[in-house]
Amino acid sequence: MKAMVIREFGGVEGFESAELNKPEVKAGHVVVRVAASSVNTIDMMIRDMGEALPFSPQAPAVLGMDFAGTIESIGDGVTQFAVGDEVYGCAGGLGDLQGSLAEFMLADTQLIAHKPKNLTMREAAALPLVGITAYEGLTRAGIDEGQKALVHGGAGGVGHIAVQLAYYFGADVYATGAAGTQADLIEKLGATSIDFTTESVSDYVAKHTEGLGFDVVYDSVGGANLNNSIEAVKLNGQIATTLALLEQDLSMVHMKGLSLHVVFMLIPMIHNQGRSEHGNILAQLTKIVEAGALTPVVDAERFALEDIAKAHAYLASGKAIGKVVVDIA
Repeated sequence: MKAMVIREFGGVEGFESAELNKPEVKAGHVVVRVAASSVNTIDMMIRDMGEALPFSPQAPAVLGMDFAGTIESIGDGVTQFAVGDEVYGCAGGLGDLQGSLAEFMLADTQLIAHKPKNLTMREAAALPLVGITAYEGLTRAGIDEGQKALVHGGAGGVGHIAVQLAYYFGADVYATGAAGTQADLIEKLGATSIDFTTESVSDYVAKHTEGLGFDVVYDSVGGANLNNSIEAVKLNGQIATTLALLEQDLSMVHMKGLSLHVVFMLIPMIHNQGRSEHGNILAQLTKIVEAGALTPVVDAERFALEDIAKAHAYLASGKAIGKVVVDIA
């Protein structure tokens, strides 16, 4: 089968075309003919950092976590899927799990679900990692009808899904983004846009919550922005963040009685624990998508498998609107 591999970690020039053996099916798994994959920030981190990350695959490695495709063969014990089923998931590209930048991949059935019927393969491939991340963060934070929810980075990969899911769960949704294209997308998805470049946290908390703060803050920006989330959330409120790799003074977290939820969705894949939860979340996302309440935004730029270096560079450029998707077949 055709694949793109990394023989030396580092820059995008490390990608090479290769002919590899098609994976053999095994118990509890399926072999999928991959139609499309999408590029996530974590894919770029693995490509760049390699062994500096404890969950990086060994070179030569096939990267790519998200995929959508069609089942070619099923292993022993697989009853919920059949040959010919269209599926999607986040099931490779780290540790000893071959990634999706290949014509075929072996996927643990606990990490996949049936593809939403109303999405194309490209759209479906854009959803798994960001969808699971957004869903997990919001549900752990107890998102509920009638709450006021703030999404930091509402036009980003995770953020634009979190905006739609928070709206689906019945919240009154607000999201930060720059004026122009980002703000337009946020408003289109059903949220009130907040221009973080011109409005201070205290200003928009006063404007939208009468100074009380938001019930739930989903921080898809993370890092130093966590301080803005702490300031924006109400007393005894909930914060979910996707990036907490920093030293942080938690004094105000204590004084406000906050709950902080850190979402690192790769944990079940890395440690092979709780993988079925990913399949369950994907199944729920399929229902939400088919109900017309969730649509991933896919950038208009097209990339073939052999263009993966260009796809990584394009995502790194910051020019993408929504997810960057690679056509495999």
